Amino acid sequence: MARTKKINATIVWNDLEGGFWGIIDENGNEWLPVNLPEQLKSNGKKARLMIRESEEGSMFMWGTPVKVLAFET
Repeated sequence: MARTKKINATIVWNDLEGGFWGIIDENGNEWLPVNLPEQLKSNGKKARLMIRESEEGSMFMWGTPVKVLAFET
């Protein structure tokens, strides 16, 4: 079963491979959101997120794929 966790994070835009949104938590872990809400799509935005590791694959070779379940900004 996929793990759910709460993290304090910064939203980042990555120009790699055509560009994509990513999440970096306060420990430096990289997360690749498969469903980043529009309200969070701002480079450098800080948020508290509830995420769950996703079984979905990704073409991007960056971060661990996750679903954003909830957020606070």
